[in-house]
Amino acid sequence: MKETVLSGIRPTGNLHLGNYYGAIQNFIRMQHEYNCYFFVADWHSLTTHPHPGDLHGNVKTVLSEYLACGIDPEIATLYIQSDIKEIAELYLLMNMNSYIGELERTTSFKEKVRKQPDNVNAGLLTYPVLMTTDIIIHKANKVPVGKDQEQNIEMARRFARRFNTIYETDYFPEPEGFSFSKNLIKIPGLDGSGKMGKSEGNAINLADDPKTIHKKVMGAVTDAGPTEMNQTPPEAIENLFQLMEVASEPETVVFFREQYAKCAIRYGDLKKQLSADITKLTEPIRERILEIQSDDAYLAKVVNMGAEKARISAAATLKDVREIIGFRTF
Repeated sequence: MKETVLSGIRPTGNLHLGNYYGAIQNFIRMQHEYNCYFFVADWHSLTTHPHPGDLHGNVKTVLSEYLACGIDPEIATLYIQSDIKEIAELYLLMNMNSYIGELERTTSFKEKVRKQPDNVNAGLLTYPVLMTTDIIIHKANKVPVGKDQEQNIEMARRFARRFNTIYETDYFPEPEGFSFSKNLIKIPGLDGSGKMGKSEGNAINLADDPKTIHKKVMGAVTDAGPTEMNQTPPEAIENLFQLMEVASEPETVVFFREQYAKCAIRYGDLKKQLSADITKLTEPIRERILEIQSDDAYLAKVVNMGAEKARISAAATLKDVREIIGFRTF
């Protein structure tokens, strides 16, 4: 029997090259090896109070991009979180066994309080409980996460273990964080440091058109150029070389690295080449995204099929949980 893997993404903007190489390529492979649930976490996004039009549009965007990248809704279960009402009830039940002190101590909550002091809502406090619910409602064994989510996975394990202890059962497995470290390609951002990310504003989105890609790449951080032969490139320049290693032909990378080593590098030429190569890489995905986004009938079919499959699993779990807790019909 295949192990169950679950992963969700908040609909807060476009997916980018970092998402594609950091996770989505692995999801495409995993959907054939595991029982996979991929969902758009629209309830999670409500902690930032998105405009209704933006919320719907962002959900549509993320769905289209998942599909365009190669997630197969016939194989994996791809669904929208809010379509599965059983999640809301299990979330309520799990909140009854979660304590304010432990929630207030979570790193993610304290970070959100720091970043948005005027919007410290209950959803932020109980975010780990909803995340736990997303996982255990399908009795998932593995959850692909980054370093920043490790504490939330540990809390999910704690909440699952606490439920089992309180009700003297072994119903919920304790989910494990799943790392792609062996296959992970770190995609650097265009700002000269760190990794590519939505909130950092340093990303090349999968849906960006050629003009946008060119503008972003040409604006990437550089320096005045090397001053010594064979010197080690600073982080900002090495980031450009790493992007080139993903998007360009090997001989192109070798050429520009040699130019840098000889103090003959022309950053404008490097950026123009990188822009063209990234456009060539992303254009087929972009075309597919636009095609899917314009096909409302197909998207409706996908989300309805995904909701039906996810609801079967969620309803079975909720039924068992209600019986374990002691709810009975008369």
